[in-house]
Amino acid sequence: MNTGQVFHIGDKVVYPNHGVGIIEQISSRTNGSTVDKFYLLKIANSGLKVMIPFQNAGSVGMRPVVRNGEIQKIVDYLSAGECINAADWKDRFKENSERMRTGTLAEVATVLKSLLILAQAKSLSFREKKMLERARYLLVSELAISRNCDESVIEQALTGALTKCNLRLPDISELAV
Repeated sequence: MNTGQVFHIGDKVVYPNHGVGIIEQISSRTNGSTVDKFYLLKIANSGLKVMIPFQNAGSVGMRPVVRNGEIQKIVDYLSAGECINAADWKDRFKENSERMRTGTLAEVATVLKSLLILAQAKSLSFREKKMLERARYLLVSELAISRNCDESVIEQALTGALTKCNLRLPDISELAV
């Protein structure tokens, strides 16, 4: 984790399971003899505002938006990488939930791909569909912000990558439950 990472007002960062946000403010609060500093983060999609203590930023998984090298690794993984699912529903859901909590885009891509593979074999449960929808959203929105382009461009790129291993990026309307 980026425990030593320092962010500044205006930085685009990722807050795990919520997506990309912008640091709007850095503030301090006095608590007895100690002064705690906080990031005020506004999540881009939902408008949700989150206060994150400086000392917790790394442990909660807050990180900068991915860079080009990481993006290529994710696209390569989606087009050709191996993916193994736990057979038991509870184990699989637990593993995928933990991956989503890490906040790394590579782990989110792993969840997306594993659920797409599973969906070819059987219909997904309600919770797995919601997780697939979340993984798709987190992946598409962060890559679009990182590349400074429209989400439809990213959706086309991901569709192309997944097609190489006979998977299909579902349209967002297919995931509405």
